[in-house]
Amino acid sequence: MQSAKPTKKGANKMNNPMTYIQNGDYLIPDLKLSQQPEKPLGKYGRMRKTYLKEHRPILYNQMLLSEKLYPHLLEIDETAQSRL
Repeated sequence: MQSAKPTKKGANKMNNPMTYIQNGDYLIPDLKLSQQPEKPLGKYGRMRKTYLKEHRPILYNQMLLSEKLYPHLLEIDETAQSRL
């Protein structure tokens, strides 16, 4: 495995330039998510996460990359807990 080195691609074409890491012949996007709150997920939040991963993987990945997954899981967990 070759060493990874960051590179910029498309800086002139986009307002928000994305950095890439060269790994062999491939450029891999250098994605970093912002810091999420440290509140642990309860039973129903974890169940929803498992459901999304197994049955709705595209939605799961969209929510994960847009940083909407964790707040959604917390909301599901809190709603379920309040109904018990």
